[in-house]
Amino acid sequence: MPPAPPTGPAPQQPPAGPAPHPPQAPVPQPPAQHPPQAPAQQPPVPHSPAPQQPPGPAPRPPAGSAPRHAPVDTTGHIQLPTGAPVEIPAPGADPAQPDATHAAVAVLLIGAAGAGKTTVAQYWAARRPVPTAHISLDDVREWVRSGFADPQAGWNDHSEAQYRLARRTCGFAARNFLANGISCILDDAVFPDRPVIGLGGWKRHVGPGLIPVVLLPGLEVVLERNAARSGNRRLSDEEVARIHGRMAGWYGSGLPIIDNSRQDVATTARMLDEVVARSLTSPPNW
Repeated sequence: MPPAPPTGPAPQQPPAGPAPHPPQAPVPQPPAQHPPQAPAQQPPVPHSPAPQQPPGPAPRPPAGSAPRHAPVDTTGHIQLPTGAPVEIPAPGADPAQPDATHAAVAVLLIGAAGAGKTTVAQYWAARRPVPTAHISLDDVREWVRSGFADPQAGWNDHSEAQYRLARRTCGFAARNFLANGISCILDDAVFPDRPVIGLGGWKRHVGPGLIPVVLLPGLEVVLERNAARSGNRRLSDEEVARIHGRMAGWYGSGLPIIDNSRQDVATTARMLDEVVARSLTSPPNW
C-alpha cells in the first residue's frame, strides 16, 4: 500500500518558514519614532520673538491712560502731603488766574444760629462754575448717635471734645477736596472771644489760605429764622440772643462781614462772591 501521508507534510514546511520572517525585518522601525520627539526640544524657537519686545513700543500706547493708573493708592485719590497743610495759591502767582467764581478756594462762613450760613453755603456751592463742596460742622457733629452732645444742653467738656473732633474731620475733608482740585465752603458758629478754638483751629486744619467771612444779620431776623427750625438745632430765644451778642465782637476784627438782614439767598451768595474776590486780591489779617 502506498504511503499517502508523506505527501502532506512535505509541502507544508517550505511556505511556513519564509512567509512570516521577511515581513518582520521592518520591526526595528519603531525606534525611528523617537527622533520625531526632537521637535519637542525646540524651545529656542520662542526665543526668537523675544528680541522683538524691546523695539516694539507696545507699552507706549497706554501712555494716555498712565495718569489714571499711575497712583499706586488703591483708593484712586491723590494722597495728601505729609506735614504742612495744603495752601491755596495766591492769585498774584499766575496772571492768567480766573476770577473768584472760577478759582479753587476754601471759605469759612461764620455766623450765629439762624444767620442763614448753611442755606447760603449750600446755594453758593451748588451754583459755582467749578466743583465746590459744602462741609457743615453741625452735620459732622450729628454723625455721633449714641452719646451725642446736644447743643441745647449747653457747652461743656463733652460737647467741646465733640466739636474739636468734628472740626478736625471737616478740616481733613477740606484739605482732601483742595488737594483734588475741588473748592469747599465750611460753616461754623465761631466766637470772636475764643479765637484759639475757632479761627486758630480752622487755620491749622485747613491751611493759611482759608478765607473767613462773617454772616451777621440783625437779631430780629436771627430769632425769626431760629423759630422756623426743628429738632436739636432750634435753640431758645435767650440762647440765640446771647450768641448773637457775642458774634457782634467780629465788628472791628478786620474780617469781612455780610449783613444779610434784607437780602435773599441769591443776593447774599453774590455778595459772598465779591468778598471772596477781594480776599483773594488782599487776604484779610487774622
